[in-house]
Amino acid sequence: MNRNTLWATTFVDELARNGLRAVCAAPGSRHTPLMLAFAKHPDIRVYSHLDERSAAFFALGLALASDIPVATICTSGTAGANMYPAIIEAHESRVPLIVITADRPHELRASGANQTIDQTKMFSDFVLWAVDTALPEATPPAIVYRNLRTLAARAMATANGAKRGVVHINMPFRKPLEPTPVESDVTEIPQGAEARQSSFVWIDGGQLVPKELNNAVSWLRNVVQQNADGVIIAGGHVANDGEGAILKRLAKNIGYPLLAESYSHTRNNEVAIGGYDSFIANAPKPSVILRFGDIPISKALNTYINTSDAEYIIHLSADGTWSDDAHLTHFLIPLSLENTAIALEGLERPPSSLYQQFHKLEDVTWQTIEYELDFGAYFDGGVVYDTLNLIPDGATIFAGNSLAVRHVDQFGKPQNKPLFIYANRGVSGIDGNLSTALGTGAARNNSSLVAIVGDITFYHDMNGLLAIHRCGVPITIVLLNNDGGGIFNRLPINKFEPEFTEYFITAHGLDFSHTAALYSIEHVRINVADEGARQSFREIFADKVHQKTSTIIEVMSDSLDDEQRRQEILDSIKATIQQIS
Repeated sequence: MNRNTLWATTFVDELARNGLRAVCAAPGSRHTPLMLAFAKHPDIRVYSHLDERSAAFFALGLALASDIPVATICTSGTAGANMYPAIIEAHESRVPLIVITADRPHELRASGANQTIDQTKMFSDFVLWAVDTALPEATPPAIVYRNLRTLAARAMATANGAKRGVVHINMPFRKPLEPTPVESDVTEIPQGAEARQSSFVWIDGGQLVPKELNNAVSWLRNVVQQNADGVIIAGGHVANDGEGAILKRLAKNIGYPLLAESYSHTRNNEVAIGGYDSFIANAPKPSVILRFGDIPISKALNTYINTSDAEYIIHLSADGTWSDDAHLTHFLIPLSLENTAIALEGLERPPSSLYQQFHKLEDVTWQTIEYELDFGAYFDGGVVYDTLNLIPDGATIFAGNSLAVRHVDQFGKPQNKPLFIYANRGVSGIDGNLSTALGTGAARNNSSLVAIVGDITFYHDMNGLLAIHRCGVPITIVLLNNDGGGIFNRLPINKFEPEFTEYFITAHGLDFSHTAALYSIEHVRINVADEGARQSFREIFADKVHQKTSTIIEVMSDSLDDEQRRQEILDSIKATIQQIS
């Protein structure tokens, strides 16, 4: 043992005392003391990856699904830079990560030394806190180790605080990096810096409760009490595993329809409305909009909010984060979902006419979609519809950007069964989606894991597939392959040829069966244009999703035909609504 070993062991031990249970790591040299400390700690599981980008996105998925901080570690140089996209996503989605970058000693910075860059505050404003630690000392005073322990505690508390996010700790080390004895090094904790039985310091993250917001709560109660024609909109990252029922009860009590986004964790009950993207243009306008969570994925729903002329647009945000790109919010109240429900207790009333109209539109929408899928052409949106219908109770679903998540939002019918849907919607990037999906599966390893991704998203993170066997996370991947960026067919640029096809659709012609073979994953291919395609997909998916092995179900389609079919279904829904109005 030497100073580096003791330094890293102390820091890792305090992270564990404060609740850290997982770290994702890629190989390297400079972070050797940390790597060994994590590997030897009995309470922390190490997920080993071959590249930093996959490791960071896997950690993002772990933290997203487990709802507690996860650490990532890497060596010096550009290794940390490869984690940047995942760090940005975690920051924007408010996911708690502890990012530890090992570094060369200070005297080597700006010296031309190999694998040495300026790593201090390298992630700019995308972290809540950045710390450049001192070098381990041979004979440090007790305060140095007290500082190291409180640093770990503060890092965990900051990442998991009222506003969650990323903490970056940059740790320089001099050689020897291995636990080689150094005669001059003191390798015992100095008196006065001993570890306690529990964490060295306990830090309360803090959360506002209704009694601390008396004026705002009274005003909110008054608004809801006097306005029966309101709607609740649950955007992404609203609820944790057990909180969806809270919003369900709230919606029933105050008589407001609950428009639940696919990854809000509030869609899977008989109250939730999920077909809004297909009918919202024909929906009645509310006097009150209660918004929770992120800005909705649905362009149609955002248009509805922005043109509603509602007297009150109220955003309830536990950490006070502003989430309104149209800047039409009238009131932002820092209340959690649970505390909002407490604040509105006792306002029970029967469903309003607006509530009943919304549920009538919801029923008509899904009846029409089901009819169209039973008797019309199959397409990628139908594949998503069937996936959500057939997936087993308690399953974990990751919806890839950018077309797949929109299909899940539009065609993912609310299911009266527990489903846990995740998506990287902080910045909506297509990088690292497979790694994030596998991270969510590792966090919820007792449930089936399904990733619904497009071909370009799949292509961007093929190296992430190594974690399937390396980290022991079986997955069923529904690969929507329309040979390019099908989402762009929804944009005005689709009228401008030949540039549109060449530079936006970017057809690739890749055969992903070779990718499956490379990573020893079973591969099945279905073409939606083939006779009996729907039945084939349903049978294959229902079989594979219950197995403990991994399968890529590649669904071939044409992006123009898919979009045309989607528009036909929307027209059919609109026509049916007009008939019953």
